[in-house]
Amino acid sequence: MSAATAPDAESPGATSIGHTESAERAAARLAGDDAALLERFRAVRSFSRSIRASEYHITNACNLRCRGCWFFAFEFDKGTKDETRLDELRAFIERERARHINAALLIGGEPTLVPDRVAAFVDRMEYVTISTNGLRPLPVSGFERVSIGITLFGGGELDDRLRAVTPVGRQFMGLFDTVLRNYRNDRRAIFNYAVVVNGIEHIDETVRRIHDNGNVLTFNLYFDYRMDGGGQHSTDQRLLDELLRVADRYPNAVVAHPYYIRALVTGETSFGRFGYEVCPSVSWDHPAHATRRANGNPTLPLFNVYGADLSTVQFCCTSGRCEGCRDSQAVQSWLLVAVRSFLHSQAALRIWVELAESYWRQFVWSPYR
Repeated sequence: MSAATAPDAESPGATSIGHTESAERAAARLAGDDAALLERFRAVRSFSRSIRASEYHITNACNLRCRGCWFFAFEFDKGTKDETRLDELRAFIERERARHINAALLIGGEPTLVPDRVAAFVDRMEYVTISTNGLRPLPVSGFERVSIGITLFGGGELDDRLRAVTPVGRQFMGLFDTVLRNYRNDRRAIFNYAVVVNGIEHIDETVRRIHDNGNVLTFNLYFDYRMDGGGQHSTDQRLLDELLRVADRYPNAVVAHPYYIRALVTGETSFGRFGYEVCPSVSWDHPAHATRRANGNPTLPLFNVYGADLSTVQFCCTSGRCEGCRDSQAVQSWLLVAVRSFLHSQAALRIWVELAESYWRQFVWSPYR
């Protein structure tokens, strides 16, 4: 999983080809007499635009070796060395604040192995999110407002097969049970459930267990990066139908709008197909993206991804392999920065507002949680 990115509804530098009307005026016109809809649009757009996020690999260490994990499949752990000096980390965080970054997205490796580094971000960043495998719980005291994204692969017995692997390659059992115990009724937590076609029969039960544990979830797609070419996503209609059915059955647990679920599984929307040319979650300061940033499609303002050395700027929010990528957070960010593509009818405006509100429900520090 990549950590969540913070989408801006109308990024600086974005080109609105064929549009002379501002998004605000278009929304007001489309909302018509529905004052509540317009107020929701303004509120969620204002909150979105207040967030400036970057992503940080705060350690290369991990206590699992999940099968297909892009971090180890592409040897991110060997590309940089951990900066272990807390004074250097604090100085780096101050430099990030000077860049107007106020939201830290902490990944690894495994962030819960280095709680002192997480605490350094908590001390100086307004919003902090971590991505974890869930095997080791993040303490509550001092981390009350840290949003915790917990990875889950396949569901049911598949999760042990795909994730319950020690660094020395030993398989074990009961990882999902352990994670549920670690985060029972923990409002900070959201499961990032990466589904797979050969695990369709596990989806309903897995969602029910998360619901009964007092947690929420969103959907991702499992992607085996160990395979040559990075593996392939399936657009199997059965998978899409089951996700939509389960989301409807457990509305209090599933934080995923039907429009997003369709975009995730198919990779397509009415206004385009997800891919590098539209993905907003690329590092602002990475030189490879000069052409991408100039193509008129919005990116996340100031968003960078840093390696564990605190200096290496990584390609993007995830593996850097764009072919076939359908990272859940990147797809959701794409939908949100594409606000203009929804400003053609009141129904479409309502979908965008619901998408944005659903996105921010993922984070414990958000007013939408």
